[in-house]
Amino acid sequence: MSNRPSTRNKNKRQRSDNNAELINDLYRKIHLSGAVSKDEIKQLFMYEKPLCFPGCRVNTKDNPNCFCGLIPPPNGNRKSGLWQKTTEIVSSLGADPHKDTRDSLETPAGLTNLGATCYANSILQFLYMNKSFREGVLSVEPEALEQQPVLDKIARLFAQLHASKMAFVDSAPFIEALALDNGIQQDSHEFLTLLFSLLEQCLSCSKVSKARSVVQDLFRGGVSHMTKCSKCGNQSEASSNVEDFYGLELNVKGLKGLDESLDDYLSVEELQGDNQYFCSSCATRVNATRSIKLQSLPPVLIFQLKRCVFLPNTTTKKKISSAFSFPGQVNMARWLSEQSGSEMIYDLSAVLIHKGAAVNSGHYVAHIKDQDRGLWWEFDDELVSELGQHPFGGGSSNTPSKPAQSGSVESKSVVNGNHTDASSSEINTNVQTFSSTDAYMLMYSLRNQTNGDRKSQMGSGELKVNGGAYLPPHLLKEVTELNKSYDESCQQYKAKKDAKLALITERRQEVRSVITEAPVQSPTESFRWMSVDWLRQWADNIIPTEIDNKPIQCVHGKVPVSKITSMKRLSTKAWNTIYSKHGGGPALGENDCCIECLMETACTTVSADSYRDRRTSMRELAESALAGKCPDGQLYYLSKSWLGQWVRRRNIDLPCEADTGPTASIRCPHGSLMPEQAPGAKRALVPENLWLFIYESANEVKPDDMIGCSVFLSGSDVCPQCCVELTEVTSMEDTLRDFKLKQRQSHEKLALGKTLPLCYNNKYYLLPTSWLSKWRSHVTAVGKNASSTEEPENLNIVIESLKCEQHSRLLHRPPSLVRKRGVILQKAPTVDELTIITEDDWILFCKDWNGNGEKGILAIIDLSNSTEDSMLGTSEDTPITEENVINLDDANETESQGPTVKTYPEVCEDCIGERESCELVRKLKYCNEDICICFVRGKEPPKYILEGSGNMEPTNRRISKRSRRTSYGNSVNLNVSGTTTLYELKMMIWQSFGIVKENQILHKGTKIVDGESATLADECIFPGDVLWVTDTEIHENRDIAEELSDTKMEVQQSEGGFTGTLLTSNIGTQVVSQGCYN
Repeated sequence: MSNRPSTRNKNKRQRSDNNAELINDLYRKIHLSGAVSKDEIKQLFMYEKPLCFPGCRVNTKDNPNCFCGLIPPPNGNRKSGLWQKTTEIVSSLGADPHKDTRDSLETPAGLTNLGATCYANSILQFLYMNKSFREGVLSVEPEALEQQPVLDKIARLFAQLHASKMAFVDSAPFIEALALDNGIQQDSHEFLTLLFSLLEQCLSCSKVSKARSVVQDLFRGGVSHMTKCSKCGNQSEASSNVEDFYGLELNVKGLKGLDESLDDYLSVEELQGDNQYFCSSCATRVNATRSIKLQSLPPVLIFQLKRCVFLPNTTTKKKISSAFSFPGQVNMARWLSEQSGSEMIYDLSAVLIHKGAAVNSGHYVAHIKDQDRGLWWEFDDELVSELGQHPFGGGSSNTPSKPAQSGSVESKSVVNGNHTDASSSEINTNVQTFSSTDAYMLMYSLRNQTNGDRKSQMGSGELKVNGGAYLPPHLLKEVTELNKSYDESCQQYKAKKDAKLALITERRQEVRSVITEAPVQSPTESFRWMSVDWLRQWADNIIPTEIDNKPIQCVHGKVPVSKITSMKRLSTKAWNTIYSKHGGGPALGENDCCIECLMETACTTVSADSYRDRRTSMRELAESALAGKCPDGQLYYLSKSWLGQWVRRRNIDLPCEADTGPTASIRCPHGSLMPEQAPGAKRALVPENLWLFIYESANEVKPDDMIGCSVFLSGSDVCPQCCVELTEVTSMEDTLRDFKLKQRQSHEKLALGKTLPLCYNNKYYLLPTSWLSKWRSHVTAVGKNASSTEEPENLNIVIESLKCEQHSRLLHRPPSLVRKRGVILQKAPTVDELTIITEDDWILFCKDWNGNGEKGILAIIDLSNSTEDSMLGTSEDTPITEENVINLDDANETESQGPTVKTYPEVCEDCIGERESCELVRKLKYCNEDICICFVRGKEPPKYILEGSGNMEPTNRRISKRSRRTSYGNSVNLNVSGTTTLYELKMMIWQSFGIVKENQILHKGTKIVDGESATLADECIFPGDVLWVTDTEIHENRDIAEELSDTKMEVQQSEGGFTGTLLTSNIGTQVVSQGCYN
């Protein structure tokens, strides 16, 4: 054992063991003399308690000179208040606007995400970073902006992105102008297409030429769908039509890169067989070819990669996450329908990325190239990060890629996001190729006209901002005001922060200074009493209240000795410092010690000592009384249980509530002594001196208590009326006890719940199993439970309830029988609604429980359908004894076409069928119940699972003992309702066992439960059912989050897209059109 000294209490001041005794001696002395000296006041008010020793950190209550623990150590802090960490105090002021300051105007600004608006943010950033489009929007005259709210909001947004001092801009005005739901994720390509259409209409109202057609000039191209007859070579009339497009939708599935996707997009389709084309020239259906021809390309070419595919087997959508490569530059001349011979080189200018495995969820970010500086930037809502010279951050301006040698060289690089497989390669033409698993849209700009740039046309009133950013006067004024407001908020925050920190510093210095000069150093130094509670809040709060010493004042307006643990002796200098700053009071000094309260305390202390001494001597008498030892003389009755509790209580200074009612439990309602045989009326004899002490104590707490403090001498008579009543109750209990004994003896097997062997030539009767269970509980209950058990109902009423009112036939089917070792037994007597009893039992039940023997349900054993009659014989051939049926439950059952039960009256199938139909409908409406699902690996499930799963009956099902006591191994309980669909159940199984729903084969017993749209009620699956499932392993595993997300989003959106927004609103379009004509 270690001899290391304990340090647990090293900082605690050890109290003197005799301190309390010394104080009590002082109070006795004061009580006897009736006067108080100054020295006694000093001792009782602890003037001479020593100051704290070095290292003390606990504010001691019994030392008014201790000021430790009011403030933390020099480098310490607290969770709240004045001594909280400075960083936490600053954070309580709110967000620091300085953190949102933009590094410079050369660094792009981000856009706020309002919930699920990342798809819109990425498109807006792409449009803004296109210099020609930005200048076109910013050049729209104010009159046109006033007529077009959407155009006005996007112009203001671009202006803030251009010249705002904040690192991100609020996108809410633009989102609200379009009436978009910021809680639903949408498709970015669909949003861009609809936005282009809307902006075309809005910009057509402008008088500025470059703004009016900026969308068409930059993003619109033309395609034609050509159909050519293979017989005559003529083309369809529609082949000459040119359709406009804003972007080309390219297939991704099964294709490796952009070149293959473009070839696939422009490939020739053969129209043959049932898909033949009707040629007007040939006047018949003929074979033909169909293809798409690129007629013209815009300066900014957008490719939408079709990563979303529809799965017809599951009627859901899935995202393709295969790698797709695309070059840093592409020559589109070879894909044009008319070859001009000149090159059309497009450079990669932006990549829109969709992160996430699900189609209708995830997150959009944009990687966009700055035309002026040649740097790539990642736009992730509010966060904008520089990527360097590589669109995925693989390279940087500081580490340029090495030129490739002859042939091709690939160098893989780690990149951001999900582009871990991104690679770049350079061939002898210095063309880089990139690869991504999440790229969703690609934007290319025509070289020598990068970003579709045209010569800038500045108006006379336009002003130039930092770095060549031009803004018209009306937008520049707004941005300037916003920047001014932002600067003011930064200055206000800084001023508020500085003032707060200055106040904290000043308050901390004040508290430390006062705590240092607070102790009273000499006996002659004057002092003031101060409330500890107020002192604590003064030392903890940044802005304390005025001094409040009222809690430590007595009714005489002075300081009572009882408050000594709630106050401190503060030097007059420290008091004056606090008082001068905070005011309040009252000021309580050394002359304000209350002598009256001190004398009352001394009197109370002496009385408590006297009471404690008397009670100690009386406890010995009480213990002797409880042991039955009483001295000679006058004796009194007390409640024995009350006296025992009185003895067990310790350290009692004054009488309390527990001292009342010493005779309450032995006093009868008639005011006399209760018979001792009554419950809780046990009593004990105590001597007169103990009784008088108890009586006085009880009356002191509760005067004139005639009920709880009645006087009963040892010779008091017991209440005769209570004796008679008690005798009657005892007699009734004896009679009931004899009756129950007779019942158990007369119906021994039924009382013990034993199995009853049956003979085919004997008469039997049927009784409700519930009635027998209640009867068994009643006759077997003993002791305290004997009187609380409920008697079974009148037998006549019970028998009549078994019959239908319409036909007076039996409303329940008779129980099933089973043959074990040649003996006929009821198959499940504990589960069946009816139980078979003998004729003798029936006769005795009728006699004892008011039954009519002629109205009973007669039961006859019928062997007409039995195939084993020879096994039974007669009752003489096969004597049935107790030994024949011992351990029958453990024997194997022989379940052939065995005996049945015929009843008189007969079973009413009509009423039973109607009742079971209603019961089935009721059971199918269950909610929040459990079913068990077992995962079986292999072709056949274990027998015990089939036994637990195979019973299709919804009511009163019984499974074997082995099934009842065996857990189903790899199983789970699922909480379902009758309206739960099989699809929802399969999703729960998928989540529990990881089996994709397409691979699940669900069984109930030997029946396969198929489909997805049916409910559990449709398949008669009830609470408590055991189902088993196998895994076919045909379809590959996938993440359940994808299925759950797609299903959830499809339910929420119902393929609504932008329905209800200004992008698809006919009313909005009409308003825009009308505005254009004004």
